[in-house]
Amino acid sequence: MEMNIFLQDLIKRAGEIALKKNGKLKIDLKGKNDIVTDKDIKIENFLIREILKKYPDHSFLAEEETFKNKNLRLDEYKKTKFIWIIDPIDGTQNFACNFPLYGISIAVFAKSETTKSKNFNYMSGELLMGAIYIPEFDQLFFAEKGKGAFLNGKKIRVSNTEKLEESMLSTCLPEAYKKFNVPKLLKAIDKVRSIRLLGAASIDLAYMATGFMDGVWIFGAKPWDIAAGVLIVKEAGGEISDSNGNLLDLFGKDLLATNGKIHKSMIKMLASA
Repeated sequence: MEMNIFLQDLIKRAGEIALKKNGKLKIDLKGKNDIVTDKDIKIENFLIREILKKYPDHSFLAEEETFKNKNLRLDEYKKTKFIWIIDPIDGTQNFACNFPLYGISIAVFAKSETTKSKNFNYMSGELLMGAIYIPEFDQLFFAEKGKGAFLNGKKIRVSNTEKLEESMLSTCLPEAYKKFNVPKLLKAIDKVRSIRLLGAASIDLAYMATGFMDGVWIFGAKPWDIAAGVLIVKEAGGEISDSNGNLLDLFGKDLLATNGKIHKSMIKMLASA
C-alpha cells in the first residue's frame, strides 16, 4: 500500500475510535484550561502502533507522548528520515463537550537535520503529506507535496477575497498567549468582516484551504497542531509565513496563513496591534 493511501485509511480508522461513545470520558488536566482525555491517548497509541507496524524504521512526534516526555526526543530522530507528526484529537475541549468541531491531524515530515543546544531543540526538513479528518462530518482533507489539496477526493482552493475589510478570519486563544493575542483580535474585529474562534487550529487551516475563510493567525501553535494544515493550505494555493512575514518555523509558535491576496494587509494589521 502506498504511503498516501495508508495515511488516508489510517486517519479514518482513528476517526472511528473517536466516534465510539462507550462510557464516560476520563479527563485529566495538563495545564490551566488544557486537558487530555483517555480517547486522545487511545487514538495516539493506535496511530503509533499502526505506523510502526507498517514502517518500523520511521519515527513520530506526537502530542501526548511529547507532553509526557516534556521535550522533543532528538536523539531518537537522528537515525530516521521520516517523522509522523500526530495530533490524536485537535480541539480536545470541543470533543470533551460533545461539540463536533474536533479533528485528527497527521503529517509526514522528511527530516534533513536535527539541532540541539542547551535551550533549544529543533528539526529541519520538509512536509511531504498531510491529512486532517473531522469524524463528526466525515470530512477528510488531504495534501501531498506538489499534487494539490483535496476534501473527500475533490480538489480545493483558497478564496479569492482581495480586501481585508471583506474577509473572514480565524484565530486561537491558547492560555499562554491570550494576553498577547487579545489586542490583535480586538484590532481585527474592527478591520474585517467577521472573526471565528473554532477551537482547533487544524480545522481553522483546513477550512481556510477550502475558501470558507480567508486567513488564520495563531500564536502558541505546536507542530502537531499545524503541520498537516500548513501543507494543505500551501497545496490549495494559500500563503504561509509567521506573523511578521518571515519563513514559517513549525516549532516557532507563530503562524499566519492566508489566501495570499490579504497576506500583506494581515501582517500590517497584526503588527499595528
